[in-house]
Amino acid sequence: MKKSKFSDTQILSILKQYEAGVPVAELAREHGVSTALIYQWRSKYGGMDASLMKEMKELRSENARLKKMYAEERLKAEISQEVIEGKY
Repeated sequence: MKKSKFSDTQILSILKQYEAGVPVAELAREHGVSTALIYQWRSKYGGMDASLMKEMKELRSENARLKKMYAEERLKAEISQEVIEGKY
């Protein structure tokens, strides 16, 4: 996944400007992003503060790590099952 060129605090400050009434087109032009990206940030991070945003990112990374771990263990179990059944 591509890393954003904006930090969490920068995204939150842009969203706070949006909430203060600055038009989206002006924010997009000022920060060099598309209006669609600002709307995506709003739907993803709207109403969050920095600590909630950090916690959400930590949970996502942990979830990805656990999914990878499960997939590896599942693959090992399938291989073991095939060996037990005598396919190899």
